[in-house]
Amino acid sequence: MTVPLLSFRNVSFGYHPSHPILKDVDFDLRPGRIAAILGPNGAGKTTLLSLTLGWLSAWTGEIHLSGNPLRALPPRERGRLMALVPQSEHTPFDYTVLEYTLMGRAPHLPPLEMPTAADNEIALNALDQVGIAALAQRPVPQLSGGERQLLLLARALTQLANPQSPITNHHLLLLDEPTAHLDLHNKFRIIEIMRRLRDSGVTLLMTNHEPDVVLAVADDVLLMESGVPPQFGTLDEVFTAESLSRIYRLSIRLVQVNGHKQVLWT
Repeated sequence: MTVPLLSFRNVSFGYHPSHPILKDVDFDLRPGRIAAILGPNGAGKTTLLSLTLGWLSAWTGEIHLSGNPLRALPPRERGRLMALVPQSEHTPFDYTVLEYTLMGRAPHLPPLEMPTAADNEIALNALDQVGIAALAQRPVPQLSGGERQLLLLARALTQLANPQSPITNHHLLLLDEPTAHLDLHNKFRIIEIMRRLRDSGVTLLMTNHEPDVVLAVADDVLLMESGVPPQFGTLDEVFTAESLSRIYRLSIRLVQVNGHKQVLWT
């Protein structure tokens, strides 16, 4: 059996000893799949991403990356294996799109060393992958919201790339609400890019509030409720009207429209 790329084993965590946010989180994410973390505000979705990145330490339990304890991996090694696409990011300086994308090469460079021509090519390829290579010399503050989200994705892909080999199923791409606040066209672009990455072997773990996006891309789902052990399984197993109604405390139905599931709520 394939070794899981990411494993949580009975992981619990909270920001105050008397209030656990995550309780007994237990799941295996297999390589080359897209998993969606779904749940109401305050359920710990972004906290789970921070634990995965090693930015927070679990109270109890173990997290493994490709079979290795996460705590045993140095930060630079984690930075070569995992990258985060945040919801948004403040840019205090007028970097160009290419300069900003090149920041993703930091885990691969010795301290104070400038990016090489190979690093520059990796960044340009990432910009081309997400469809904004023509904006390489544009200042970041001049980008639209959708273009900024694509830029954050390009930087993450630049971080994971290796000059000797393409991004593989040993890499994990984390996305925090990647389609939030986007118009339909840019949402479609992000979904298509995620599908292409998955088809090329990349493993993706995303938080999301939008059921239509989850239905469009997810292979697996982690349903979360604050302080309650989450439910993990395939999309068909976990993404049910009963489960969604429970965690969102709404009456939710799943209906078929032209052969595709849609979510209706009242």
